[in-house]
Amino acid sequence: MLVGLVIHPSRPEAAAAAEIAKRICAERDVRHVTVDVWSDERPCRELVTGLLERMDLVLTIGGDGTLLRGLDVAVAAGAPVLGVNAGRLGFLTQFTTADLATVLAAAIGGNVMTVDRMLLTLRASRFPRVPADLDGLLRFGGGSPSAHRPDEAADAGWGVPLPLTALNDVVLEKVGRDRQASLAVYISGRLFASYSADAVVIATSTGATAYSFAAGGPVLSPRLDAMVFTPVAPHMAFNRSIVVAPDEPIGVRVLDRSGPVAVVLDGRVQGVLDPGDWVAVFPAARRACLIVPEHEDFFGRLRERFSLADAPAAVADTDHALPLLLRSRIPLPDDLLRLHLAPPEEPELI
Repeated sequence: MLVGLVIHPSRPEAAAAAEIAKRICAERDVRHVTVDVWSDERPCRELVTGLLERMDLVLTIGGDGTLLRGLDVAVAAGAPVLGVNAGRLGFLTQFTTADLATVLAAAIGGNVMTVDRMLLTLRASRFPRVPADLDGLLRFGGGSPSAHRPDEAADAGWGVPLPLTALNDVVLEKVGRDRQASLAVYISGRLFASYSADAVVIATSTGATAYSFAAGGPVLSPRLDAMVFTPVAPHMAFNRSIVVAPDEPIGVRVLDRSGPVAVVLDGRVQGVLDPGDWVAVFPAARRACLIVPEHEDFFGRLRERFSLADAPAAVADTDHALPLLLRSRIPLPDDLLRLHLAPPEEPELI
């Protein structure tokens, strides 16, 4: 067995947790390799030793950004990713450093729960260009762009596939402060509306609580295969998000007199589109495999991590503290067995 370690480079807690992970691997005669995803955006395609093909597990120690980078390695290897939080919010990374020893041992033994999550990919009229004068922008996420980009446009009307995937979102955003991004948005190949905006976000259900949520988009259960389109500061009255099925691709064309538009996947700039260029975003053929707690409780975690509070007027209308769970002590009836319910560990039962 081979474990790939993706460690945040500047957090002491991550470094200390990495030593624990290495010790656990050594105690179980499991090989490990540290993968640097910070100085090079292409570790998946440049592990010339052949270790990638034999990688069985990817462990990331850091925040959500570290997990998203490690996911690149895991997807290419066809391996599950185990995210341990040594960052701030840690919404995707559901395990703490205190959990590391137990969960890593379980993962090595194959005794963990995994979920598959939809990834996004793209086709485009041409590969996004990489201007030399935008080096600072292109290193926003750390490292250079992750795909070779020939200069020629695609001859085929359906565009050229880009070797890129995103777990959270694909963002098309303006490059300059003085020029809006003018974008025509197509859903399932039909024009929906054109926008003059700071950006448009196309997110998965997993990424709905990231940039899309911050821009006013809805929360989607990550168990749902769907895409959500959210405009960012649009100069128009219609500023609503649109949720579409996974087989309804979202196309975006840069209008003729728009400013240049950056293509950003999971926070990493991949290049720039010019007026007349277009991209289409749709689910990738491959899916991400994430290790999660046995009783995953997305909405409980959402309430906790976002510090959601009950409305004072609603609290005033009840005579007792609200139970955290709405469930009975008796076994579930047959017609409820197929439902996904919050874990029953909480003491508040009705």
